[in-house]
Amino acid sequence: MSEYITHDQSGRSVGIVEKQFFTFAHPPNEMPLDSGARLGPITLAYETYGTLNPDCSNVVLVLHALTGDSHAAGYYSKDDDKPGWWENMIGPGKGIDTDHYFVVCSNVLGGCMGSTGPCAVNPQTGMPYGMDFPFVTIGDMVRAQKALMEHLGIDRILCLIGGSMGGMQVLQWCVQYPENVCSAIALATTMRHSALSIAFNEVARQAIAADPNWNQGDYYGKKQPDVGLSVARMIGHITYLSDEAMRRKFGRRLQDKEDFSYQFDVDFQVESYLRHQGAKFVERFDANSFLYITKAADYFDLTRFRRADSPVTVFSASRAKFMVVSFTSDWLYPTYQSREMVQAMKKSGRDVSFCEIEAEWGHDAFLLPNQRLTNLVRGFIDSVYEDTGKQAAL
Repeated sequence: MSEYITHDQSGRSVGIVEKQFFTFAHPPNEMPLDSGARLGPITLAYETYGTLNPDCSNVVLVLHALTGDSHAAGYYSKDDDKPGWWENMIGPGKGIDTDHYFVVCSNVLGGCMGSTGPCAVNPQTGMPYGMDFPFVTIGDMVRAQKALMEHLGIDRILCLIGGSMGGMQVLQWCVQYPENVCSAIALATTMRHSALSIAFNEVARQAIAADPNWNQGDYYGKKQPDVGLSVARMIGHITYLSDEAMRRKFGRRLQDKEDFSYQFDVDFQVESYLRHQGAKFVERFDANSFLYITKAADYFDLTRFRRADSPVTVFSASRAKFMVVSFTSDWLYPTYQSREMVQAMKKSGRDVSFCEIEAEWGHDAFLLPNQRLTNLVRGFIDSVYEDTGKQAAL
């Protein structure tokens, strides 16, 4: 997930929002993890937009991508110049219409934006967890989100929506808690990481581990592994774009010069752009969280859920109505992976619609303003809501 955070030119917004926190799994009732470890207490940072119906029938749960957070829409203050990461999609009259729906977005377990992760204090030592933080999975993230929903008094979710790693959480929710999900929108995602995706994540992790300031994860209060994390971000950022997007955006144009420097400095605009993205990233993200979350994404394999023998068997456990969307220039999670997902859903008897959107901006196309995507999302959620027979309550 890259930095496509833009103001909505229409001026419509949920306005001023507040980050909230929910803490649960206090010892001795720690949350069991897929690794066999237990973790607690756990804090999740989350935000909500819109109004919850008296019967809690209008809930849309937004699940963020790898480096996202709970701040999906709105602003923290009147002077805030940076809206939430999906400002173009969430708000009054938008694809996820906060005039009608109650929207929840939480930061994932293992994150560093207010949720419990490697940079949180380990209550047993009084020091940051660092590498003592247990491995977490997409299933663990979903398990924590389920606890948040129970805390909010929400038993049934009208629609789950997420892109990339958010889409993995969408799929996991549908098979892990089928009784609690009416519908799901999976954008630019996959049922399991390919060798290519794992390879990029591993190179990024090795870049962090090679930074001497990483110090085996023990760097809190000391020099941060900024160089390694910046390189990791640059590697990731390349996968979020496309050949077409990079050619259009940068080509071979030089950065503030007329000729090559014949030094290992910035010559090309694309080099300057990647260094800028890397530098921005280290200001807001924790290197250890990056390690843990990328590993969780690599471990994700829906076909392994409860030792199922095929994706068809896995989706047979779900009761949700699905919409799957891919983008033509997404080479990180290409369309063929979405088609495999859709075929498995259909063979399992699920109600599923699929759309491949023509888009030149690569994997991150789901984050950019796109009227077709907006219309698809709005139409799908509205139709599901109508199906529930609750339209009169809007």
